[in-house]
Amino acid sequence: MISLDEAVTARLESHGARFEVLVDPDAALAIKRDEFDGDLEDVIAAEDVFENASRGDRPAEDDLETVFDTTDPLEIIPEVVTEGEIQITAEQRREMQEQKRKQLINTIARNAVNPQMDNAPHPPERIENALEEAGFTVDPMETVESQVDEALDDLRPVIPIRFEEVTIAVQIPAEYAGSAQAQVRQFGDLEREEWQPDGSWIGVVTFPAGMQNEFYDVVNEHSSGKAETELIKDKDDLQTR
Repeated sequence: MISLDEAVTARLESHGARFEVLVDPDAALAIKRDEFDGDLEDVIAAEDVFENASRGDRPAEDDLETVFDTTDPLEIIPEVVTEGEIQITAEQRREMQEQKRKQLINTIARNAVNPQMDNAPHPPERIENALEEAGFTVDPMETVESQVDEALDDLRPVIPIRFEEVTIAVQIPAEYAGSAQAQVRQFGDLEREEWQPDGSWIGVVTFPAGMQNEFYDVVNEHSSGKAETELIKDKDDLQTR
């Protein structure tokens, strides 16, 4: 379960009665869009249905049976969220907006590059400043993914930016290959790999271009700086290697 401070109230009025439940805001939006696939007990603040959540008042069981054909809170909560309205305070809205703003900046920074600077990644601070200059406002009631395209449209007049992927080949010496190759695999799609006779590992991985600096940092950290990397500019080259 989550704390009461983290929860928002979802409210449904039906048959002259009011029903309120306390749920995580992001989970509430996912439930409303029929996109929630987690454990409901992990995202609610109370396994209960209220008439007035702030006072702790509960509706009559007859009202629950009339509207939902059950008194089981775990069956009722998703229906209240789906059919009702999500109530958030001004403070909750500000907190949700700030959280999603940070998530949006991180998403763009990890995927976007500067096409005028040899596809170098944009630092998060640059993305943040450009969003402010563009006047983009994050909607706390929408998913980050659904706002990325609109944010990019607003950013393009301010900074040169586009989403790009890179393909990088890396060779890791034998003494570091075991742990380092596991880290490399996590970055994206492993195009190919080869274990060499000397125990070293060669892998070719494709991932969002904005993660290049992070990729090099991780590779160097797990190989004591002894790994070799090469940017593959044309994937067709892989067929001849």
